[in-house]
Amino acid sequence: MFQWKKLGKVFAPQEVTGRPWLKAFAQAPATLIFDDFVRVYFSCRPPADENGQFVSYSAWVDLDRKDLFKILRVAEQPILPLGGLGEFDEFGTYPVSVARDGDVVRAWYAGWTRCESVPFNVAIGTAVSTDQGENFTRIGCGPVIGYSPDEPFVMSGPKIRRFNGQWQLFYIAGRKWKHVDGRAEPVYKIRMATSDDGIHWHKQNRDLIESRLEEDEAQASPDVFYANGKYHMFFCYRYSSFYRSKQFGYRIGYASSDNLIDWVRDDSKAGIDVSEQGWDAEMISYPHVFEIDGKTFMAYLGDGVGREGFGLAELQGELK
Repeated sequence: MFQWKKLGKVFAPQEVTGRPWLKAFAQAPATLIFDDFVRVYFSCRPPADENGQFVSYSAWVDLDRKDLFKILRVAEQPILPLGGLGEFDEFGTYPVSVARDGDVVRAWYAGWTRCESVPFNVAIGTAVSTDQGENFTRIGCGPVIGYSPDEPFVMSGPKIRRFNGQWQLFYIAGRKWKHVDGRAEPVYKIRMATSDDGIHWHKQNRDLIESRLEEDEAQASPDVFYANGKYHMFFCYRYSSFYRSKQFGYRIGYASSDNLIDWVRDDSKAGIDVSEQGWDAEMISYPHVFEIDGKTFMAYLGDGVGREGFGLAELQGELK
């Protein structure tokens, strides 16, 4: 069993001034490590428009590598503009995952568009940065992973990794929409694709993690790393209905694998749960594990799926 010591909330978007596009949420943290600081990418929102509609942007905050609670800089502008009329990312970029590739930093992100019968649809795009991850440019106007007969909607949650000289993209794929109290709610499962160039992808076309709560359990944020001879995945999961509550809301799960394809789920090993009180007392979600200077940390979201920011926990003991 992993044991995580919660360190507290690190970043709250409500404390940032001078950026009208960054008023709430710091969702889906993902890191890029530098010599003196840790850049944490996240997704945020400005206030709703006159029709009550939101858009989402992605940005970053730089944390002092020696003191991760010391904020050095916050992005002056979103890392990507919204897409053009009718494009897959016209109304949002959330979430984003980044990786160095030679002299550039590459990002894979979910682009959001609005629908009529259901609230939204999502596909996965990619972008490149030549200024060390401060700003990115899309490689094109369309996604690199879109809908298919087996994955008809909600292609989201990309987490990029590179093992054994090959790119792996862990993501979520929509399985169905459910009507719950007059509202359409999505159900999605964790999947994986592989690539030699990061643009053309071969999908595994299978769900990686078995459901535990119910058949329509929704799973997200598959964060994978390798340690002690096997692959570890932390992810989050929830009930399909009434999940904006403590009883049915997000929790963090765990699975392990020898080959990245066949996974054994054992949530009892996750080692982190909601707190008795405070900012993460109702739900805990979107884990991201990273290592710096001999220590292993998990960035994660609390109540409201990151409405008031993200926090950190530190692993106690070794990765096993």
